[in-house]
Amino acid sequence: MNPAARRYTQAERQTASPERLMVLLFQAALRNVRAGAEALEQGRAAEAARPLTLASDIVVELHATLDRPRAPELCDQLAAVYRFVCDRLGAAALARDARAAREAERALAPIAEAFEAAAARLAAGGR
Repeated sequence: MNPAARRYTQAERQTASPERLMVLLFQAALRNVRAGAEALEQGRAAEAARPLTLASDIVVELHATLDRPRAPELCDQLAAVYRFVCDRLGAAALARDARAAREAERALAPIAEAFEAAAARLAAGGR
């Protein structure tokens, strides 16, 4: 990333709403899952380890943000998906299995898309 883009990204993170920060986390997680899966698919297992680990770390942080007292059922469901994603990412890294990484991607992507849509509605005034 060039210096100007890095400064822009840093400024965005520092000034973003909590909802936007969550969207950025989901985007980063998916970007890393996809990078790791692609590296595995291309036989570059050593290059896959870092993005898969970063993705898993982000998903752990997403899990930590769950506010169970506010929405216990939703949080239980999301927690189960997050555990599945972390399990599949671990399996992908250990077994050098691109299919496991793609399973993690397929589980996480709809949640990321839904959260992004909800955040956009909030930013537009709740419409």
